[in-house]
Amino acid sequence: MTKVPSRGPLPKLIDVEEFFADPEFAVPSISPDGTRIAYLAPKYGRRNVWVRGIDEGHEDAVCVTHDARRGITTYLWTDDPRWLLYLQDTDGNEDWHLYRVDLDAPDKPAVDLTPMEQGSRVFGAEPLSSVPGNVLVAMNRRPMSIDLFRIDVATGETTLHLEQADPRGHVLLDRNGEPAFHSLLAEDGAYEFSAIDPETGQQRLLRRIGGAEHPVGVQPQLVTPDGKGLLVGTYQDSDDLRLVRIDRETGGETVVAAVEGHSLCILGEMAPGVLPPTVFTSRRTGEAVAARFVGDRPRIEVLDPHFAEVYAELAKLSDGVLGTLSSDASEQRWIATFVHDREPATTWFYDHGTGESRLLFRPYPRLDPADLAPMTAVHFPARDGLPMHAFLTLPVGIEPRSLPLVLLVHGGPWLHDTWGYRPQAQFLANLGYAVLQVNFRGSTGYGKRHTTAAIGEFARAMHDDLIDAADWAIAQGYADPDRIGVFGLSYGGYAALVGVTVTPGYFAAAVDYCGISDLANFMRTLPPFTRPYNANSWYRYVGDPDDPAQEADMLARSPITMVDRIRTPLLVAQGANDVRVVQAESDNIVASLRDRGVPVEYLVADDEGHGFENPENQFRLYRAIERHFAEHLGGRRDTAAPA
Repeated sequence: MTKVPSRGPLPKLIDVEEFFADPEFAVPSISPDGTRIAYLAPKYGRRNVWVRGIDEGHEDAVCVTHDARRGITTYLWTDDPRWLLYLQDTDGNEDWHLYRVDLDAPDKPAVDLTPMEQGSRVFGAEPLSSVPGNVLVAMNRRPMSIDLFRIDVATGETTLHLEQADPRGHVLLDRNGEPAFHSLLAEDGAYEFSAIDPETGQQRLLRRIGGAEHPVGVQPQLVTPDGKGLLVGTYQDSDDLRLVRIDRETGGETVVAAVEGHSLCILGEMAPGVLPPTVFTSRRTGEAVAARFVGDRPRIEVLDPHFAEVYAELAKLSDGVLGTLSSDASEQRWIATFVHDREPATTWFYDHGTGESRLLFRPYPRLDPADLAPMTAVHFPARDGLPMHAFLTLPVGIEPRSLPLVLLVHGGPWLHDTWGYRPQAQFLANLGYAVLQVNFRGSTGYGKRHTTAAIGEFARAMHDDLIDAADWAIAQGYADPDRIGVFGLSYGGYAALVGVTVTPGYFAAAVDYCGISDLANFMRTLPPFTRPYNANSWYRYVGDPDDPAQEADMLARSPITMVDRIRTPLLVAQGANDVRVVQAESDNIVASLRDRGVPVEYLVADDEGHGFENPENQFRLYRAIERHFAEHLGGRRDTAAPA
């Protein structure tokens, strides 16, 4: 049996709201001049942006945004101390707009700097150092093309900065906002990187990087501060993803960071500023100073001698792993968060000039780490011998024998589970369930072979990996074979539906959260501008619904065509404004079951998209999950939680 931490006293039962309320503090960052801290905290029942002095407490902070409809996730400082910007959509529809806040008059309403038609959105914004007072914004005012615009923050004046000529490609800019490189997804699926001549604009091909092993694109793509190099994640001749510099003149490759047996972690590319970054860059110089790699615990590889001194001091502040990081322009004052399995995102202040450090805040101060369960990395082979990497969370204070087990399946599927605090895992473990999160084939982070082994394997080997993981837990003695559940969001919801259709007698309960039921319909209803970006993911791994033979194969692997096999108790949850997995994906499954008289609980949130954000919807969902698993799997609570 895999070695796991010894059992302690039985912890108290923790209410759903303790796990799924908005954090009291989150996503901190320091102002460029080092005098203020911004962060997210609750106000008006939603996450809003607060600002306070570097030496002040929350009681002195000012709430500078006033969103009572939907919580804010992403914000950024500008180079002008008067203005702060944030992104917001409408009820989860992902049509992001960029809003301006006046810090000199924080009670004034925010100004929408990007008024656009429905279906267009902001994809990202960053300061433009060559034009003070401006930010560079990527948005698709042309519905099928993501162009770059320069916005004067004070006036709102918007100027086209660069029009992307080909939806399959995009220009990469240097620090001055000038074209330096071009990235193109070629017809054969390879990614082509070219240098752009600053005088003529002509492109010169430097490198082609293979396609299928990069289902979410080559990540990252960072122009070096001198404009002479491009940092990319590529496998070269290895199975491990490395950080590599491509020279603008010669096309030569230099390995910047590589760890034998470990891949560069690209999760941070999915939510910059919120998730820990793939590459840490200097605010002062723009140089890469550290890189994150995947492992049983994330690994930080330091690349810069000056940052090595800072990192050595930061590492003393927590026994976790460095998460997000920001500094002032001089890189003397730093704000750091840490990844930890039982101590979520503690935030520290560190002054490299004086050596001063202090704990700023804990996101969930009422959660006692002693009541939470350690997350343990485990490994086992799939039935075809492919190595599987997973994380096991066992309930505290309970003998880890013959427990009810929940397979918690990550989304994507081109993402991966990693060591750290997961409220879903802790919630279930506190209720007495063993929780197993397996990085099935197709997951990123475990090498080229592991990712590409998923080509053509939806509802096949990818599903087998989940069954093999549960069988491993049974063989180890952790899990009761009669009390296995499955729960997942997005692809994880699809995996739950596959579980109860392909293997209808295996699971005792299932939760499908915004999951795909019809692969062909799912792909047809994706936003049209996403098609070029899905060439090496959905089209390469699953198929093209416009090809009759491929569509037939996709339908054969779609739960909706096997719905008559479902006899497992099922809970379905869906956001009405989901633009990734539209509501019809859930409606059709539920309607088919109800037509046959099969009981199914269905939760629809009218003000949500791809996953629930508003606290009241989270509480409703997880109380339903608690009741569902209590009834069908058992656990510490054998009576239903309040509705």
